[in-house]
Amino acid sequence: MSMTTTSKRLLSTGLLLIGTLTIAQPALAFADDDARKAIVELRQQIKTLTEANLRARMQLADQIEALEQEVIRLRGDMEQLGRPSSGLGSPGGTSGARAPDAKSADPREQSAFDQSIETFRKGQYKDAIENLNAFLTLYPDSKLTPTAQFYLGSSRYASKDFKGAIATLDAMVKKYPRETRAPDALLLIAGCQVELNNRPAAKVTLQRIVQEYKGTPAAETAAKRIPLL
Repeated sequence: MSMTTTSKRLLSTGLLLIGTLTIAQPALAFADDDARKAIVELRQQIKTLTEANLRARMQLADQIEALEQEVIRLRGDMEQLGRPSSGLGSPGGTSGARAPDAKSADPREQSAFDQSIETFRKGQYKDAIENLNAFLTLYPDSKLTPTAQFYLGSSRYASKDFKGAIATLDAMVKKYPRETRAPDALLLIAGCQVELNNRPAAKVTLQRIVQEYKGTPAAETAAKRIPLL
């Protein structure tokens, strides 16, 4: 029995499709293989990035912990610096003695100063700020003025008024750069800058101490602090 024209057309179309699929199969298989390779490579890249990210986070956590410990040490140093000096010790836990704070020949002036320092010693920082401001108003030309300004800045630091402390201590250092408390004041300024999270500025301040106040206990402390910032 002979095939109709329609049957011939259907058969021809079917053979063409089979041929097309037969030709396409290797191409499809090739494309699928490339896709699998790409997926494997992508997964490896993700794994590598994840591991690198984890290591970076661990390193960052270690750095943060080290900085937090350094802030604690700096706070301890600041407390030491803020203690009135008898000439027998030195600030920041470093070796070497520093000259005792000046004394006034005027008993009333000395008494006003001592009362102000006593409030600081007791941790009554708000009262210390008021008393020291009053002292500086009453005795602007006193030989105790630099020391009073230092403890005023220390009181503001202890009260967490870090910007106010920096302003007070910076004014003291600018006016009395050769006073024995000047490098200590700069250490306090560096501590305030750390508290304000301005570590670049703190590093510059510490470097200034090392350069301008060589041989002082403050310079020894600053040299130890610089690598940690």
